[in-house]
Amino acid sequence: MTQRIMMIGYGAMGREVHRLLPEGLSLGWLVLPEVDIEKATSELPSNTKILSRIDQCDAEPSLVVECAGHPGLAAHGESVLNRGWTLAVVSIGALADPALYQRLRQAAVHGGGRMQILSGAVAGMDGLASAREGGLTSVTYEARKAPKSWKGSPAESMIDLDAVTEATAFFEGSAGEAAHQFPANANVAATIALCGLGMDATRVRLMVDPDTQCNTHRIHAVGEFGEFQVEMHGNPLASNPKTSMLAALSVVRACRQLLDPVVL
Repeated sequence: MTQRIMMIGYGAMGREVHRLLPEGLSLGWLVLPEVDIEKATSELPSNTKILSRIDQCDAEPSLVVECAGHPGLAAHGESVLNRGWTLAVVSIGALADPALYQRLRQAAVHGGGRMQILSGAVAGMDGLASAREGGLTSVTYEARKAPKSWKGSPAESMIDLDAVTEATAFFEGSAGEAAHQFPANANVAATIALCGLGMDATRVRLMVDPDTQCNTHRIHAVGEFGEFQVEMHGNPLASNPKTSMLAALSVVRACRQLLDPVVL
C-alpha cells in the first residue's frame, strides 16, 4: 500500500524531493503560504491536497518533511510535533535560534512527536555524534563555494564577489553566528554543531573560491576517540545554486526509510 507524506514548502528542493520520491510513497499533502497555493494547484496532481495550515490535514501522514527554509519551520514545526507526528528537518540553521529550538523540543515532548535532524549537505554526522559520547575537544568547519553561491547573502557586503581572484575567507566565527547571518548557505554549520559541540563552541570559516563550481565542506574533529577529517565536494541543485543536491537527497533518504525494514 502506498504511504503518503506531507511536505512543507515546494521550492527547488521540494520539487527535487518530489521528483525522486521512491515508489510506494506519494505526496499526500503540501503546506504552502496562501499566496503560492494557486500556482502549485496547477502543477500538482489532484490527489495532492494543498494546505496553508497543518490543522487542515484530514489524516495522519507517514512522515512530514520540511523543505521550506527557516520561516517555514518556524511557522509549522510546532503544529506538526504537537500532533505526535515525525518531522524531518533539513533547515537546521533555524535551530541556531535557541528560543525556536526549545519551542520545537517542548512541542515534541508534550505532543509525543519526534524531530528528525537530517544530515543535509554533509557527511560524517553519525561519526561526529558518536564521538561526542566519549568527549570532543574541538570541531572546526570550513565551507568553500563559488561566488554565485554567496550571491544574495551578507557575503556581498563583506567581499566583492565579482572581483575576487583567489580563494578568500570572508567570515570566521561560531556556528551560531554563521547560521544566523547566512541562513541560506550555512545549514551545515548548524548541523555539525548539533551533532558535536554546540553552536558556540563549533568554529566556522566561510570562503569564496572563483575557481570552483562545487561546494566544498571540510570538518576536523578531535576528542577522546582520536581525530578525523571529512572533506566533501558537493554539487548544487541546477535550479538553485544555494541549495546542495545532497541536502535534497538526504530528504529522499528519510522518505525511503519508511519503506525499508533495515534502516542505515
